[in-house]
Amino acid sequence: MEESKLKYNNVASSFLKLKTYCETEDFKGWDPYDGLNSKVFQALPFKHWDLARLAWIQGFKRSPINFRKLLFVPKEHNAKGVALFLLGYCRLYKLALSGCNDFGTKEELLKQINKITDLLLGLRSKGYSGSAWGYNFDWQARRLFLFPKYTPTVVATCFCVEALLESYEITKNETVLKETLTAADFVLNDLSRTPHGNGIIFSYSIMDGNNTVINASLLGAKILSYSYKYTKIQMHADVAKQAVVAACDLQEEDGSWIYGLLSIQSWKDSFHTGFNLDAIETYQQNTGDFTFQKYIDKGVTYYLEHFFEANGEPKYYDNKTYPIDIHCPAQVIVTLSKLDLFKTNASLLAKVLDWTIVNMQHKKGYFYYQLKKGMSSKISYMRWSNAFMFNAMAHFLLETKSLTNES
Repeated sequence: MEESKLKYNNVASSFLKLKTYCETEDFKGWDPYDGLNSKVFQALPFKHWDLARLAWIQGFKRSPINFRKLLFVPKEHNAKGVALFLLGYCRLYKLALSGCNDFGTKEELLKQINKITDLLLGLRSKGYSGSAWGYNFDWQARRLFLFPKYTPTVVATCFCVEALLESYEITKNETVLKETLTAADFVLNDLSRTPHGNGIIFSYSIMDGNNTVINASLLGAKILSYSYKYTKIQMHADVAKQAVVAACDLQEEDGSWIYGLLSIQSWKDSFHTGFNLDAIETYQQNTGDFTFQKYIDKGVTYYLEHFFEANGEPKYYDNKTYPIDIHCPAQVIVTLSKLDLFKTNASLLAKVLDWTIVNMQHKKGYFYYQLKKGMSSKISYMRWSNAFMFNAMAHFLLETKSLTNES
């Protein structure tokens, strides 16, 4: 009991610094990939050249020095980041319901949930079959294609759907439910499908060129499973299952997954493995179809054995540590909470979070993007770093408080 209290108090102190920082910034910030938002670059003729766009984005992403103020890149809301904050506030509201007002009263947190819900609905991309979300910047995907800003992706859309449905469960706002569930039409009508074995792989976005990314396809299945949970439209569960079947067929015997089927996508990394596990489990919970549990079990074993050191240091890849990306410690907390495996792995998760706070949190409260062997990127990114850690730490605090109450 004392150990759980200590863990809770240490994380709570760190989290309050992060919470204050993000609220002060009104959840706006920079992103690793927002280089093309530079007003300087947009005034240059190079903006029409794919190689120049790619080099400009990668220069911003890889540089340990932040040139965004100098080159007039504005801080903005990012839909996926806003969704992660909403998910975190929903966890804090549950803490308040249990009598814990360390992070706000029920009334204060409900007000914040309603505010962020309205903001997130207002960030939807227009002109698609249903509710869908993209990012607030143009993005050059190697030389394959250019994503214009707000082009919807299944990844951003899935995070927004999950957050809005958790908001609905608290507020019971039927308009939120109705508008959110139309995202199933976006998945079914606007994304392409690649047949694989007895299943399908959903495309990453509405644009061709990135059609066989495993975690993205599973997030499409996750959206459809949420639709089935509320509407009981059997076709949505059936199509979701096809995507899960394909993803499980692509799992290797040892429980691992490569990122995607293109020759340049054969790596295995930590947080996308976490996304896969979370999505399959969400499908099972929402549909009552638990026939994929053996794939989850194998995947969890591989995940925990290959991506985290004994001292809690998180690894990016299964065969090497660097760069240490903030997504990795954040996602394992969320994934194991979803899988109801937090309690059995509480010691490891406490070590992971402690290591992350000591090594990747600035004294101002924000978290760093990546640590490398050489010069690390300690830039504050609102979506990539702070929103992910906000959601993860809110999960950790709720789970740890629960363990404390059980003791």
